[in-house]
Amino acid sequence: MSFCVVTTASVPTGRIPRRAYAVWIVGLVAYAVAVFHRGSLGVAGVQAQERFSAGASAVSLFLVLQLTVYAALQVPVGVALDRFGSRKMIVAGALTMAAGQAVLAVATDVPTAVAARVLVGAGDAMTFISVLRLVPLWFPGRTVPLVTQLTGILGQFGQIAAAYPLVALLRDTSWPATFLGAAAVGVLVAVLVLVALRDAPPGTPVAAPAGMAEVRANLVATWREPGTRIGLFTHLVTQFSGTVFALLWGYPFLTLGEGLSPGTAAALLTLFVLVGMGFGPLLGRLVGHWPLRRSNLVFAILGATALTWTVVLALPGPAPLWLLVVLVLVLGTNGPGSMIGFDYARTENPVERSGSASGLVNVGGFVASLCTVLAIGFVLDVLTPGGSADYDLDAFRAAFAVQYVFWAIGLVGVVRHRRQLRARMASDGIVLVPLRVAVGARLRGGSAYSGADSSS
Repeated sequence: MSFCVVTTASVPTGRIPRRAYAVWIVGLVAYAVAVFHRGSLGVAGVQAQERFSAGASAVSLFLVLQLTVYAALQVPVGVALDRFGSRKMIVAGALTMAAGQAVLAVATDVPTAVAARVLVGAGDAMTFISVLRLVPLWFPGRTVPLVTQLTGILGQFGQIAAAYPLVALLRDTSWPATFLGAAAVGVLVAVLVLVALRDAPPGTPVAAPAGMAEVRANLVATWREPGTRIGLFTHLVTQFSGTVFALLWGYPFLTLGEGLSPGTAAALLTLFVLVGMGFGPLLGRLVGHWPLRRSNLVFAILGATALTWTVVLALPGPAPLWLLVVLVLVLGTNGPGSMIGFDYARTENPVERSGSASGLVNVGGFVASLCTVLAIGFVLDVLTPGGSADYDLDAFRAAFAVQYVFWAIGLVGVVRHRRQLRARMASDGIVLVPLRVAVGARLRGGSAYSGADSSS
């Protein structure tokens, strides 16, 4: 059973105004451009090695530092978001990323390039949770999970822009021209946000800016809220496996470990993206209809992921292609699953703390992903003598086994803080029936909850 207190932070009710869609689309464009900046160096890795006379390990360091900065800034950015609002934070993020791309355009050495990617990571950190904060302020409560999922999914089109137009620019022009062009896109987004985006609908009460003492108190209250912590562990336990697979180690595992051709491996990674895009809206609707049963969805995604990996890693030889397809299908649910963590942050915190709550949640998955990326690399290096990158399947099996550590940490966190929410609900006199009874009540058109707000 899953017991969670749901408090609605959404302001608008009834018919969704056209202005809400316009504001969301502007925010979505800003997020897609942030994803474009995030992935821009990844698709230019070979050219980066040539330009900076650096090896693959140095270029990998750019990515690790960029994501480290992203994760480290989530809490400070969340606090600033609650104080200054989405519009100012998105503009600041767009200009910071534009500055990073401009520095990268003129960089000729590794330290300068690292500084540029740090700026990109910092601006990226300001964008996603700022866009998420707009959603419950402009959309009715039941639609918020779906719009949140669509935000995360559609924003990934920025990665397509990085993979195709940017690569074409690199081929047809030059490194400085390409990244100065990327910087110009960031400036244009900042202007668009200034002109067309507003933090909340007209007439929405605006809280006075909090002082530092109040900021500290709000941050403490946000962390003490069990809903924030179950959101963090939800994000952690559902995100990292798919992220690590898609970000770095999936392709070498499929080609070097499982012996697939580069074309087949690329097709599986494409399938990974498509599954996430298809599964996200479905999951958003499920969360909207069953807001007090979200942890059941988390456990289902975690169980399917861990079970499929166990079967793949336990086989004595390479896995058959159909099983690898199943693995990719399951991993494709991880990204949408991690968005449930933000829904916990939204429903369990007042709107004036939503930024810091989302920032805390966002730390979970990215810290776990970074630790897993580094741990897999360490195990592969230990088991592959001579510094070779020719890793075999046994080395990959041992390396991917580190995932069980983070699955265990995340599972314990989700279960522990779910129990705290149960206890609070019991003290408030809110009773939830067993899940099987709830399903039956829903099918009969009744309510599965007694004394609980199920509107999310």
